[in-house]
Amino acid sequence: MQRTVSLAALAVAMICGGANAQQINVKIGVLTDMSSLYADATGPGSVAAAKLAIADFTKAHANVKVDLVSGDHQNKPDVGSQLANQWFDVDKVDVIVDVPNSGVALAVSQVANQKNKLFIVSGAATSDLTGAKCNANTIQWTYDTWMLANGTGKAMVQTGGDTWFFLTADYAFGYALERDTAAVVEKSGGKVLGSVRHPLNTPDSAPISCRRKPQARRWWLSPMAAATWSTPPSRPTSSD
Repeated sequence: MQRTVSLAALAVAMICGGANAQQINVKIGVLTDMSSLYADATGPGSVAAAKLAIADFTKAHANVKVDLVSGDHQNKPDVGSQLANQWFDVDKVDVIVDVPNSGVALAVSQVANQKNKLFIVSGAATSDLTGAKCNANTIQWTYDTWMLANGTGKAMVQTGGDTWFFLTADYAFGYALERDTAAVVEKSGGKVLGSVRHPLNTPDSAPISCRRKPQARRWWLSPMAAATWSTPPSRPTSSD
């Protein structure tokens, strides 16, 4: 997050140009999840980290004044878009960062492009942000579903997990992860037998997985929130 905020300030400083070389004013909006499933990993922590990063950056760059605003997108693309429009148009925010939800990030990316403002994504992972929905105003800064698929997904196929069934989060991140991983599995010689989707922030997906669970096989949960089945590996597994 520190590197993200520093990059944002530098990028905005470059846009400001030399007309105001003696004093640069930058306003950053941390758009995050303050109240739901991503709040522990981002939320108040992202805001606190941004404040620390700003303090470090401005200490070394006395001519840069950085203001911070924050908001809760509630994991709703329409709420994220409304906040982004308000920040850019009314509050004069220069750059939006964080946004830990791919659906919200895609919506905010469109707004940033329309307003010709900066959007630095450090929480959303859909590869569409740098693929089909790529634009010149959005920077994806951390990880994406292509990386997860071609790293973890490919490695699982190579170690024997070559028959897959996806338990997919029913929003943009899940769709992209299923699509990217399925492509890697099939390219690597594996098979995708199907998928089922569960709503975002569902605390227990056991009824879905049990309904689909084959009798003679084991389920594993991958680190990518995709469920797989295959011949059980020789090493112990954490769950059946």
